[in-house]
This record gives sequence, C-alpha cells and structure tokens, in this order.
Amino acid sequence: MLNVVAAVIVGGGKFFICKRPAGKHLGGYWEFPGGKAEAGETEEQALVRECGEELGVTVRPAGLLGRYVYAYPEKEISLALYFAEIVCGEIALKEHSAGLFVTAAESEKYAFCPADGAALEKLRELL
Repeated sequence: MLNVVAAVIVGGGKFFICKRPAGKHLGGYWEFPGGKAEAGETEEQALVRECGEELGVTVRPAGLLGRYVYAYPEKEISLALYFAEIVCGEIALKEHSAGLFVTAAESEKYAFCPADGAALEKLRELL
C-alpha cells in the first residue's frame, strides 16, 4: 500500500485544488496538493516537504481531516488528508498544470482523482 499525504489549504471559505499534468497517472484530474510519504518521515513532515516541492510554500499542519483507503486497479493507496496553513511564501505551481481556490459548491464542477471522493464529501459538509 502506498502512503500518501495531502493538504487542505483553506482561505476565505475556499480550498486550494491542483490539476494533475497530462502524461502523469490520472493526468487532467484535480486533487489536493501532496504526495508519497518517504521512509522515516512522519505524515506531517511529508506534508510540509510535499507542499514545499509542489507549491513553493511552507505549511503548518493544522489537524487531520481524515484517513481514506482507495484501491486503483494498479495500486492501493492510504490517503491522510490534513488541514494546512501557509506560514511562508506564495503559491507557485511547480508540478501541476493549474491550481485555484474553490468553494465547496464550485468543487463539484471539477473531476477529482477517485481516491479523493470520500474526503471531498466530508470537506463539503464542513465548509
């Protein structure tokens, strides 16, 4: 199983989503920023590292939204989704083809990676 962490960056009643680039697994789908936790990293350390690598910002984990397991045909992932606050920097996309803040209602217009489905439902209820 692949351990993945992702950030829910909230601002002004909206949350940040990113579009996966064409040519990558699930290219064109939207997701929360994040990625694989490396050996020896805590989830929080992986979240900080991934947001730095993908968005050029330093974040502070601000609480776990939830843990979700999803089985794709080629792999199974365990997703830990954390609320995160930007403490330094401005978002600059380094790996995604697009990124934007959306409201819970607006998020329904975007095609998300299937693994994000349960987390999105919970987030939409909270916001």
